[in-house]
Amino acid sequence: MKKRSRRPLVVATFAMTLDGKITSVDFTSREDKLHLYRERSLGDAVLVGHGTLEKDNVRLGLPGTELRDARLRRRQAPYPLRVVVSNEGRINHRLKIFDTDISPIVIFSTTRMPRKHRAALLDKATLHLHKGRRVDLREMLERLHSEYKVRRAACEGGATLFRALLELDLVDQLNLTIAPYLFGGAKAPTLTGLSQKFLPKAVRCTLASMRVIGDECFLTYRVKNSRQ
Repeated sequence: MKKRSRRPLVVATFAMTLDGKITSVDFTSREDKLHLYRERSLGDAVLVGHGTLEKDNVRLGLPGTELRDARLRRRQAPYPLRVVVSNEGRINHRLKIFDTDISPIVIFSTTRMPRKHRAALLDKATLHLHKGRRVDLREMLERLHSEYKVRRAACEGGATLFRALLELDLVDQLNLTIAPYLFGGAKAPTLTGLSQKFLPKAVRCTLASMRVIGDECFLTYRVKNSRQ
């Protein structure tokens, strides 16, 4: 019998408009931002794609002390491990994430990463470079589980990374905030990116909880996958 792989629980958190668009534009409420921080704080690692990191230029920390104190009570590190995924590896070493040492930074990329980028990032992060053109996301999660003791990974996008994880049956939960806006735009990204192709197979989700605060709706879905 084939041994079942061990990986973290993967929980993705997104906000989108009524017409299904996601964007780096700040269009959600303070409550939604706190919701994102709360979900981040539950993870042993926070997982983000290179494109999203470049656009948002965030440190991936936690505000105040309440969430950090709660992590310490759960016997977690004060901040989650920060994990960046990049197939090409052309990551700007001057991004804000590299200005802070609140928690270790791990970069999963490929041997396509240019030498000058490797040299600039070596003293700022741990590099794991996969052979081939794309990061092996399944192997990445297994490595996070075995080497970094990550049991829960908070995925914060972007859509390209989320879709790639979905296609490999690697998402367990989706937290989705519906914001009261319509953006339009045929080329505006949706939750699963800009590809006009359907997913290889439909992904079935089960609603676990729903709450309405103001004009926003906060949904939690369990994603049906092979682990269940």
